[in-house]
Amino acid sequence: MREIEALAELKRVSGGDPIVEWAAQGLAGGVDPGRWSRGVMRARRQGDAPGRRSRGVVRAWRQGDAVAVASPDVSKHDRLAVVGPVEDAAPLVRDVLREVGPSYRPFGDEELVRGLAERVPGLRFSASFGWMDASEVPELTTTAAWLDGDAGVEALLTEASPKSYAWPGHLGVRRWAALTGDRGELLSIAADAWSAPEVGFLAGVATHPVARGKGLSRQVCGFVTAELVKRHGRVALMVDGDNPAAIAVYRRLGYTYRRVAAAGMR
Repeated sequence: MREIEALAELKRVSGGDPIVEWAAQGLAGGVDPGRWSRGVMRARRQGDAPGRRSRGVVRAWRQGDAVAVASPDVSKHDRLAVVGPVEDAAPLVRDVLREVGPSYRPFGDEELVRGLAERVPGLRFSASFGWMDASEVPELTTTAAWLDGDAGVEALLTEASPKSYAWPGHLGVRRWAALTGDRGELLSIAADAWSAPEVGFLAGVATHPVARGKGLSRQVCGFVTAELVKRHGRVALMVDGDNPAAIAVYRRLGYTYRRVAAAGMR
């Protein structure tokens, strides 16, 4: 395999795949101190001891027509985004996991990930879900706006979406948008989290139980979508494949659905 160190080359060899561009996080190089320290703690817990260069740094490789990007601590996990034919991707993933350690979870189109799980020793298929992205500003009227801080966000997530990946203070979670009630209480929220220069990312969506069924989630997600498209040119999110209501909301905002999956080492 050959390492890719320039974002322009990565975009070219991956065909501008949005999953790859998101995982690359700009491929700026260097060690993020927060990611490095968290990576070290995780490695020690797992008995994993890859070299310092492999911890806390976004790295990318190519083998044949396959590309893999190792991105630490992005959307809750160390992720290994993979694209390309499984014949090239399987040996690439095998060698990359030896380099970066077993905490990284291969992530890509479901058919590819299932093929990797069959061919890479020790790799097990974990789950399938949806990747959705959009590149157009949705047309809608909303009073949603960015919050000045994150007061009240944790309480709303705890009540309405306790399994959310995005939480206030977590690495990569940058800012929160909300629709508020007459007393300023948070009714519906969404976050700008783990955005890359080329692909913004929407996460942390939650609506208070008393405010559901009023279209508030569509409004706040529409606001964040518009803001991230304007800033990054494209916006993406992940969604459970068995959540048709959420998928329908995102489709109405201009998102397209892509069936993806993840795998992990046994």
